[in-house]
Amino acid sequence: MQLLLATTNEGKVQELKQLLSDRGLEIVGLGDRAVDEDIETGTTFEENALLKARYYHRMTGMTTIADDSGLEVDALDGAPGVYSARYGGPTDADRTNKLLEEIRGVPGEKRGARFVCAAAIVWDKGERVFEDEARGILLDHTRGAGGFGYDPIFFYPPLGKTFAELTREEKEIVSHRGRAFRRLKEWLLSSPLLDSPESSDRIEDSTGNLRPQQIKGDL
Repeated sequence: MQLLLATTNEGKVQELKQLLSDRGLEIVGLGDRAVDEDIETGTTFEENALLKARYYHRMTGMTTIADDSGLEVDALDGAPGVYSARYGGPTDADRTNKLLEEIRGVPGEKRGARFVCAAAIVWDKGERVFEDEARGILLDHTRGAGGFGYDPIFFYPPLGKTFAELTREEKEIVSHRGRAFRRLKEWLLSSPLLDSPESSDRIEDSTGNLRPQQIKGDL
């Protein structure tokens, strides 16, 4: 069975391939099917993940997986949230510097934050969303050379490292994205969706209309 991952990021495609390698599924990215228009116009990560998955499912007819993620800072009432990727400038450094400026002077005990990821899957007969998070503390300086985005200032207390200091294996286990996609995988492997495109595992409301069902982690 072929699954479309709605991204042009080959790294994300390879991550999902590795996650589902034990089922022999063929995972493909968007390639030249990507569009320039802004699809993610929702106000939550769940809405944006579904909007993207629905769009490319309609375009291609393929079972489609999409995700949206970002950083929510306690002292900023959840900002930058769904705007994390375009908060303060076009580069990771711009966005990180903007955030550090916003929380300048905030004491350490009030610098809590969480990375959130919503992973959606849309197929002919339904759709589901799986969400999870990773909680940490924002530093006042960058640490580590790995990762991307806000990883260098996101300190993860259980491992005593920033996300930019984690090994690939550590990050796959503890990151918000790794957790959300493992939940999707657990559902996918137990669902008849993999056995038949006519799966009865659909989600309908009392009127017979398809609706999303969100499954959250232990937040």
